[in-house]
Amino acid sequence: MSTEASSSSATAANAKSVPARPAASDEDIEKLLSREASAFQREMEVERILKAFKLNPYEILDISETATPEAIKRRYRQLSLFIHPDKTPHARAPDAFDILKKAESDLSEQKTREELDAVIKQARLLVLKSNNLPSSTKDDDPELKHLRPAFKVQLREKSKELLIEEEVRRRTAIKMNLANEGLEARKKEEEVASKKRKAEEDRAWEDGREQRVGSWRNFSNGKKKKKTKGPALLG
Repeated sequence: MSTEASSSSATAANAKSVPARPAASDEDIEKLLSREASAFQREMEVERILKAFKLNPYEILDISETATPEAIKRRYRQLSLFIHPDKTPHARAPDAFDILKKAESDLSEQKTREELDAVIKQARLLVLKSNNLPSSTKDDDPELKHLRPAFKVQLREKSKELLIEEEVRRRTAIKMNLANEGLEARKKEEEVASKKRKAEEDRAWEDGREQRVGSWRNFSNGKKKKKTKGPALLG
């Protein structure tokens, strides 16, 4: 047998001994694409939350203002699992997770949600008025479908405007309260310092009493001696 024939036989034998890699099935390809799409969607959701208006928890959770407490909790659980930092490679996933948690917490607090809903209700009335629609207009009214920009877009923008104004007022009030508290604190400090100075002056006066009495006695004795001294005799 020639060398060339032997080499060909060896190559054929090796080819038979190495198992061929099975071709990827359509199902495997679909799973891979699904994982990649899921990862992309997670990152997109993180970006959406980071860009959402931070003073509107409804916008952060991407849920209706009329949602029930149960629906809000369910939505929060869904999103928190979807963008959890352990499952999302996005560098700011932890920030988005914290923002999401605060939004859920705000809507779970009855007083906070009532205050938010009051602002949104006011925004709704203003949007309806600006579009020459009665305040009794329902969300499913056909007239709302023809508005441009869309009614929901206008409502979100007006709500944002009012919430910003409300936040500015709140921060201003806090600053004023802090300033007043600082003024009161300074007044109290001045009162304490004044009382302390008065106490020190009183103590100094008491400490000098003996010295003043002694000086007065010496002065009085000197005057008496001058008075008792007889007239000088003439020579």
